[in-house]
Amino acid sequence: MAKKKSSKGELTNNIRRLRFDHDEMSQKALAEKVGVSRQTIVAIEAAKYSPSLELAFQIAHAFETPIEDVFGYIPPPDE
Repeated sequence: MAKKKSSKGELTNNIRRLRFDHDEMSQKALAEKVGVSRQTIVAIEAAKYSPSLELAFQIAHAFETPIEDVFGYIPPPDE
């Protein structure tokens, strides 16, 4: 699971696992399904880039799964 940490919390995603669960879908194939570049999928998968809400839903739709199965959010610890 890829994670992106910030002072606001941690974003996670299961894109890599989901791709492999869907007949080892390539990053390029997923990118074509949702209308972005392969580099965008690479960056999202590596938690280097947070997708727009619309793109997040498109990715979930490509996997035919609820968005919460693709992306997660871990709030920051209380200070």
